[in-house]
Amino acid sequence: MSVSGTSERPLCVAIVGSGPAGFYTAEHLFRRDDLTVRVDMFERLPMPFGLVRYGVAPDHQKIKKATKAFDRVASRPEFRFFGNVEYGRHVTLDDLRRHYHAVCFATGAQTDRSMGIPGEELDRSHPATEFVAWYNGHPDYRDHTFDLSVECAAVVGVGNVAVDVARVLCRTPEELEKTDIADYALETLRASRIKEVYMLGRRGPAQAAFTNAEVKELGELEGADLIVRRSDLELDTLSESELAKGDDRAAQKKVEILRALAARAPQGRARQLKLRFLVSPVELTADSDGRVAGMRLVRNVLYRAEDGALRPKPSDEHENLPVKLVFRSVGYRGVALPQLPFEERRGVIPSDQGRVVDPENGRPVPGLYVTGWIKRGPSGIIGTNKPDAGETVASMAGDAAEGLVPEPAVVDADAIERLVRERQPDVVGFDDWQRLDAFEMERGAASGRPRVKLTSLAEALAQLRGS
Repeated sequence: MSVSGTSERPLCVAIVGSGPAGFYTAEHLFRRDDLTVRVDMFERLPMPFGLVRYGVAPDHQKIKKATKAFDRVASRPEFRFFGNVEYGRHVTLDDLRRHYHAVCFATGAQTDRSMGIPGEELDRSHPATEFVAWYNGHPDYRDHTFDLSVECAAVVGVGNVAVDVARVLCRTPEELEKTDIADYALETLRASRIKEVYMLGRRGPAQAAFTNAEVKELGELEGADLIVRRSDLELDTLSESELAKGDDRAAQKKVEILRALAARAPQGRARQLKLRFLVSPVELTADSDGRVAGMRLVRNVLYRAEDGALRPKPSDEHENLPVKLVFRSVGYRGVALPQLPFEERRGVIPSDQGRVVDPENGRPVPGLYVTGWIKRGPSGIIGTNKPDAGETVASMAGDAAEGLVPEPAVVDADAIERLVRERQPDVVGFDDWQRLDAFEMERGAASGRPRVKLTSLAEALAQLRGS
């Protein structure tokens, strides 16, 4: 294989997925002084930015400003965006390998893990990510329905997504109407009859996955009192020992914040958000119509596992909660992609420092790379994808310098665009997206909102066609 990445022979890279991991990969490629590159990005939806657009909660607008950096990447002449183009349908792996030296997959982790308990399949039991995608206007989820006519709901989990779901359920309509939440979701939440929301953590307060800033925010909701039982904040011996070491100041501060919140008297707000620790659902019970009618919990105790971590195990103590709507947020999982290896247990594409690995022989597959959650699993925050992408790009650059990336059969840069437009006439370029972006923001400005989202493919294409 010959050396690529010079001004005479630019390294041609295809990135599948336009979320933060994909854009950070492009950014790292463009920043390298030792590499001349051309980057094409392929996205199944007409709109880019993945998790920032469809995962970040609508009341967290500051986080969404990360897209400004992605706009700068997309403005480079060496970058092209092919939106509304689906991998495996409009372009195959063979297509991409014929036109690029390297193909990098940044497709994230698109499904939820299950709780594995009886009754999980009942009506009114949902993956939290579907609710998040719904209220954020994801085209695949806009037609989902969630019964908010009940009075008591539970969110299983205490990570970032669980916190977002609980917070949105407890926000007032007046708070939500200042955001870019999907219009149909705003109207549904406006009519919500939910009065009580439980957020359930299987480990103790010191191990809770939410950040200190997030739990403070839960204590500042205009329309809901945060209720934390003092008994839930009594640390077990193992947790006390961990905190006493002083290695994790954030965890120590987290417990302090929770104790301060537990000491506050409820203000009589319309809703109560009840934060519970060391409990796990063991069963969802049904009413006569096959809908969730209650939840059975088990009290957990912590033990030290072989890897040194504190993990929960069930006790013989149980209780019942009168919840009738459940959102599970117990982890994401990647989805297998056509023609690529997949590790079922972890839900990732097997890799080594970003190089896709053949599971049969453990050796890298030349020219194939991964980045983000499909590479490492669902961990970290949006910014965590930046160093992760840097590792993948370093591997890619090293392979190019050593002549280890395969030479594409087609060197004409316009050939892939002709192929894509032949198979998908409704391809959306980045300039098209900028028109849609401007339209959404104009609609939002008219009502004092950041934007009013286009939530369907038909809407987006109609706007681009001027109809």
